[in-house]
Amino acid sequence: MTMRSRRRRQPESQVPEVNLIPMMDVLMTVLTFFIIISMSLTGQQLLNVRLPKAVPGNDAVEETQVAQVDALVVGLDRDGQLIFNNESITFNQLSQQVRTYFGENPDGKLVLKADRELTYSEVSGLLTDLRAIGGNRVSLAVE
Repeated sequence: MTMRSRRRRQPESQVPEVNLIPMMDVLMTVLTFFIIISMSLTGQQLLNVRLPKAVPGNDAVEETQVAQVDALVVGLDRDGQLIFNNESITFNQLSQQVRTYFGENPDGKLVLKADRELTYSEVSGLLTDLRAIGGNRVSLAVE
């Protein structure tokens, strides 16, 4: 009896494979998380903000509209003092001025210019009080 030498076949060099399915699952989970978080952040708005729409090619029309609007400007400095016509004023005096202004100019607007150092809660409190006087014609100036 002759014995044959049995050779085992050596497996050919195998290239490691990357299993993409678990990686795709993780990426989809992270993407879903960020989508849900971004939707919840934009869903709660404290103020109704209507952003202006740009009309391309109508620069002359925009300039004439800006010139026609004569807005009442109220300032709020970093100490929380109200400023009207470059003078410090109390809120009661300001409310009388605003009522008089809106009585004379039914289409007038009130613009609040607040100092950068103030927190938004201080500014939004004053905006709420001014909106109680002037309705939807009160806005916040941003530079």
